Amino acid sequence: MSGNRLFVALAITTAFSVLSVCTVAARDRGDRHDDRGAVIPCSLAGVNPAYHPEIFGNRAVAQSYGFIQSQVGTWHVAQNCRQR
Repeated sequence: MSGNRLFVALAITTAFSVLSVCTVAARDRGDRHDDRGAVIPCSLAGVNPAYHPEIFGNRAVAQSYGFIQSQVGTWHVAQNCRQR
C-alpha cells in the first residue's frame, strides 16, 4: 500500500511541476498585448494596426505618422513620407 501512496505522491508532484513550467513558458512566450512595440513614422514593418488604436483609430494622427488608408481599409505608407 505504501508503494501506491508513493506513486500517487510522485504523480501529483510531477503534474504540479509541469503545470508550473507551462504557466511560466506561456507568460514569457510573447502572448503579451501590453508590449505592443513602437510605431516608427513612415514604416509599417511589423505593425499591427489593431494593437495601436490611438494611431490608426484617428486618420489625422495616422497621417502625421505618414500612413494613409485605402478605400478597402488597408494601411499604406504615403509616397512622400520622410522620417523626421
